[in-house]
Amino acid sequence: MAEDVREIPKPEPSFVGDKSEELLQIEVTLEEVLELIEKLNRNKSLGPDGIHPRVLKELKCEIAELLTMVCNLSFKSATVLSDWKIANVTPIFKKGSRGDPGNYRPVSLMSVPGKLVETIVKNKIGRHIEKHKLLCKSQHGFCKGRSCLTNLLEFLEGVNKHVNKGDPGDIVYLDFQKAFDKVPHQRLLCKLNCHGIRGKILSWTENWLKDREQRVGINGKFSEWRGVTSGVPQGSVLGPILFNIFINDLEKGVNSEVAKFADDTKLLKIVKTKADCEELQKDVTKLSDGATK
Repeated sequence: MAEDVREIPKPEPSFVGDKSEELLQIEVTLEEVLELIEKLNRNKSLGPDGIHPRVLKELKCEIAELLTMVCNLSFKSATVLSDWKIANVTPIFKKGSRGDPGNYRPVSLMSVPGKLVETIVKNKIGRHIEKHKLLCKSQHGFCKGRSCLTNLLEFLEGVNKHVNKGDPGDIVYLDFQKAFDKVPHQRLLCKLNCHGIRGKILSWTENWLKDREQRVGINGKFSEWRGVTSGVPQGSVLGPILFNIFINDLEKGVNSEVAKFADDTKLLKIVKTKADCEELQKDVTKLSDGATK
């Protein structure tokens, strides 16, 4: 379904720093590109362009300079090569009936050089977010020094704190269906702007998101190419950090304690009275309403 851009909510700015601290552009050095090539896993799958990571690693001295030039030209012109915007989608089974397509997670196999460029952008955005402490502490997914384990331990500590006091608590578990695939692009770009990510980087990201195509591949057989109108690709390098920024203000106005791992969200509230119960329901309704805007 195409995104309705007539009434995009305007979130409050998360970045309140000086204009000189906005993240506006990227320039990468030959040394940085060589380092990223060296870190490539030669056992990873190749993308639709047929360029295998082993080729890049073994020919890094011959291609690094050219790849650096291509990267910087891409950033300067805010244009992403079409080969970097296509993906072979592999369905990964999650649960339930194997005959139901809805029970599979679509993982995108994308261009390896394209993912290398994404890594450059992701690192820049990550350092900006970390420097200005823009990410809510409730988020544990795809964050440096945080994990599923830290999510569970911190939440359990909060629960135990209330239990030890003898306080009755209610917990609500939320899972937004196909959250990565449904991220609306213009709303995402608006969120990036509010986090101080602007200028050429914002334009480059917008170009990276648009005109994407994908096809499903099973046992060497492929479907026809189809356009992608929403979402951030699962399997991309840049997708997770963009998703975190998109849902960063999820709990704004929510009174319950919140813990997130990507889109998996838990609410904890002490419920002693009917009013407490109503407050918890208001929080759940607020999250539900926010997901539809």
